[in-house]
Formats: sequence, structure tokens, C-alpha cells
Amino acid sequence: MAIVLAAAAAAFWLLLRARNMQNWIGSYVFSKRTPRPAGPIHVMFCFVDHFEPMWHGADLATQRARVDRWCRDYRALASRHRDADGRPPQHTFFYPEEEYAAEHLEKIAALCADGYGEIEVHLHHDNDTEANFRESITRFCRVLHERHGALPVDPVSGEIQFGFIHGNWCLDNSRADGRWCGIDNELILLRDLGCYADFTLPSAPSDTQTSTINSIYYATDDPLRPKSHDKGVAVRAGGEPSGDLMIVQGPLRLNWRERRMGIVPRIEASDVRRGCPPTPARVDAWVDTGIHVEGRPEWVFVKVHTHGTQEQDMDTLLGPASDAMHAYLESAYNDGSRYVLHYVSSREVYNIIKAAEAGKCGNPGDYRDFVLPPPPSSWAGGRLRTGA
Repeated sequence: MAIVLAAAAAAFWLLLRARNMQNWIGSYVFSKRTPRPAGPIHVMFCFVDHFEPMWHGADLATQRARVDRWCRDYRALASRHRDADGRPPQHTFFYPEEEYAAEHLEKIAALCADGYGEIEVHLHHDNDTEANFRESITRFCRVLHERHGALPVDPVSGEIQFGFIHGNWCLDNSRADGRWCGIDNELILLRDLGCYADFTLPSAPSDTQTSTINSIYYATDDPLRPKSHDKGVAVRAGGEPSGDLMIVQGPLRLNWRERRMGIVPRIEASDVRRGCPPTPARVDAWVDTGIHVEGRPEWVFVKVHTHGTQEQDMDTLLGPASDAMHAYLESAYNDGSRYVLHYVSSREVYNIIKAAEAGKCGNPGDYRDFVLPPPPSSWAGGRLRTGA
């Protein structure tokens, strides 16, 4: 019997290791449920996209076809849906610095100016240096803001601000073999360069996944060690900012409804693509995860992600599956009494988090621009420019 139990334990451990679940499964198992608050729960739904037109070394014609399809089909899809504030779905395009092409960004900026999202910063790099990182991010932010009207400006400092997603999930050199980054003080650099928050996580089943899950927290960089964001200090209502960088995570949990071989639960890492369509059951799980600022459980943040330019996934992202996802969000989570739905960009997520931290309550839709104003290439930014 002891041999059987030992073999079962060994098999279980190998199963965990195969999906790098040892990094976070303890946090998941021992996490505490937050009681449902009185009154309606406000659901902030944020869709972030590792938007890579040059994926797989595509030629210019393929790149153009990818961008053009997004600008055409997403506008049609999003125009059919509205949240409690009358806003259509907001898609945040995290565009890679190393894939800069003015014509692609001009098209995406026009889509955003029509009211369908915002542009932020994405980066793939390997064996990088601090000097090159500073120069690359600074140059790219200036181009995005000055040429394409993207990225907000801090009204106090006058400096460009940006949200960030790290390519290959390797924020702060967090991959075990050290590939696809190379910088152990990346959180400090991002802070100094104007990053308002990181939106990379969750990254499971990658080994870059942190032990902290389903959280909004401040991470403090240890410049001599990688993966300093593995743990941090939770953002809380009535609290103060700390550390070097805010980390905004999406839902990560086990999916017991869709088990491998009918036995092993799948990992729910809030990824949307053809192999992981956004079913009502998944939407329910995202909301049920209940990611929130401590002390403000009635404001729930649902951040999901995708790689939007990969052809095998576009029919899911721009077709009936996503159309049905938004319809379900609007029917199940926007009745005004139990739930209120808000479609938000990553910048608006940050602003609402900061409003919660400042002790604000009530309708979070009132705080979309609480700290950082909208960039020019957004619906709200355009209205500010014209005085409409």
C-alpha cells in the first residue's frame, strides 16, 4: 500500500511539474474566498492583446491583411455591444516595439479614435542591456505618442506613461533559463521610464508564472535577482502605493468542467483563442475569481488576453464566439441590481484601481480617467481635443 501511495504521489508531482503548477498551486489551494458584498458587483472587463502583425515572420501583405481584418471586423463586432455606461468593448492593443510599422499603427490608432480601444507597449527582447532597454522604450513611447496619438501624459509630471506586457511572459528575467529578457532590474527601469502598471500575468503554464495569483499588487525590485514580482504588497482601499511597479493579474485557476481524459483539470489562464473559446462557463469562472483591490470587493476586475493576429484564432476573436461572449456578459452581468458591466481599457483599469486605493466607491465608471487622462487616439481623447 505504501508503495502505491508513493507512486501516486510521485505521479502527481510529475504532473504538476509538467505544467509548472508547483509555482502557484499552493496559492490557489489555500486562497481565501471573499464573501459576496452587499449591493451590485461592478465587473470591469478588460481585453488585452499581444498584437503582433509580424508574427511568424509574415510578409508585408500578410501583415496588412491581419491589421485590416481587425480594423474592419472588430469595429463591426464591438459596435453591436454596450456596457452599463453606453461604451462598446474596449480592446487594448499592446503593440511590440520591435515590430514598429507606421502604417499598421495609423490604422489601429484610427480604430481606437472611433471608440474601440487604446494602444500600449509590448516588447520581445533577449540578452538585453539596461542602456538598450532604456533607449528602446523611450524612443518607442515618443513615437507612439507624438506620431500616433497613443499613451497618456501624466498631468503632474508632463511625462508619457504606458502600460506594459512583456513578450514571452519573461518580465524581470523570470524564465528559469534566463532567455527572452536578460535584465534583473526591469521593474525599476519600467518605473523610471513611465510604466504605470504591468499586465503580463497570468503566464501559466510557463515557468515565468508567479506564486502570487489573482491579485493586484505592488512589486519591489531586487536589482540583483530575477522575478522580483513573484510576491508583493496588495493594493488596498485607503492604502498608499509602494514598491516599484503595480502588477495587474488576470484570472488563474483550475477548470474542472473541461478535464483531460475526464480526470485532470485544465488550467484556466484567461487566454482566449480557438483552442480556448470564451464560453459562458469560462466567463462565469473569470467573474467568480473575484480579483479586486483589498477592501473594495464590489469592484471586480476581469482581464483576459490573446495574441490577436494569429490566423488560426481570428475567427474566434472576431466572429460568433466573441460576439456570444459579449452578449453573455451583457445579459448575465449587467442587470443593474446584482451586476453592472463596464468595458475598460488597461489605462482605465489602472485609474479605477487608483480610485479604489484613494477610497472612492460607488460607480467605478466615473473614475475611468481618475489619474491618467485619455490619450489623443481614443474616443475620450478626441472629445477632449475638440471640446465636444
